[in-house]
Amino acid sequence: MKTMKLYLFFVAAMLGSAWTATGQAFDGKGDVKFQLGANFQENGSGIVASYDYGVGPNLSVGVWSSYVLGVKESLNADFTERFDLRVRLNANLANVIDNGGNFDLYPGLSLGLKNFGGHLGARYFFSDGFGVYTEIGAPIARYKTDIVSPAEELLNQFLFSLGVSFNL
Repeated sequence: MKTMKLYLFFVAAMLGSAWTATGQAFDGKGDVKFQLGANFQENGSGIVASYDYGVGPNLSVGVWSSYVLGVKESLNADFTERFDLRVRLNANLANVIDNGGNFDLYPGLSLGLKNFGGHLGARYFFSDGFGVYTEIGAPIARYKTDIVSPAEELLNQFLFSLGVSFNL
């Protein structure tokens, strides 16, 4: 619950300040973003990286990967339970919101090693090359539908991440 309060505060701060800066959050076709951050979830936390490429004025495709580092030893999670790789599709709403270009809200879908899921993210750029992001995600359809162990539940549950974003 503490993570959710932190997330809500962070998103509110980003939304409240997004209307005044001058960065470029999404520039349409050919736009390239790289994000690196921390991932928080039940029974562990880890690192996450994503790469998005603009294919249209409001559409980007990319890859997302995460590795859970802080796993409780009692879960006995091996590499396959700690690692996930996904392809994703984002609907970038920066020019729809039309706030000067520094803020992007992007809902999207992902298809990964663990599930088919959805996510909602927000980016705020302080300059043309550097910004911050936050993202939440959850599975829509899991590949394994029977009872899963807590180790198998890693990266197959509600996720929260935040970090830095770069224009490449």
